[in-house]
Amino acid sequence: MMLKSLFKKQNKIESLVYDYLEALALGQESFLNALNACFLSGTTCEDFDFFIGQTHKYESKADDIREEINNMMYGKVLIPDARGDIMELLTCIDEIPRLYEHILYMIHDQQIMLPEFLLADVKDLLRISVECCDLLIQQTTALFQKKEGIRSFVNKIDINESHCDHAERRIIGRVFTSDMDPFDKLQIKELIQLMGDISDQADSCSRLINIISMKRRV
Repeated sequence: MMLKSLFKKQNKIESLVYDYLEALALGQESFLNALNACFLSGTTCEDFDFFIGQTHKYESKADDIREEINNMMYGKVLIPDARGDIMELLTCIDEIPRLYEHILYMIHDQQIMLPEFLLADVKDLLRISVECCDLLIQQTTALFQKKEGIRSFVNKIDINESHCDHAERRIIGRVFTSDMDPFDKLQIKELIQLMGDISDQADSCSRLINIISMKRRV
């Protein structure tokens, strides 16, 4: 009976991890919707506040799920090493929705608007950054389903992260060679660096997943 109970709890933890990843994906969708509501499309921004609220809602939901996972695991469901690995991974991933919120609140509170000449490059940076996160969600799922190919996700995310680094430097270079107001230059530089942090964080989480996967095979 004790082994059966532990098995059920382990299944429950796995189910909660999938719920966490779903909240992450939904928050990411709201993040992109918020940006497209006015920051990238230049419309009236009527939906911007709504999508910021949605992004915050899913970030809070992910936090609640992570806390529930933590409480279950430390109720002697998993061995200490496995508990530590899972919580370290979720803590790492959790920085991504926090970046989404930080970026949106910065745009909202500081009333930032991108000049037209940066739009294409910023869209490219965001597209590849979000693709990194999509790959990370797939890789995390593969880890919990004990599938092969964990390393291939690391390689794909690393390539995308390098692309984002180049895009970030290119955008910042264009900002500082423009005739924009000096304060606006610094403001947009900070924003672009935050956007660049998304792929950096996804890359760090992906490498951590690879380490966890290798430890399982030892």
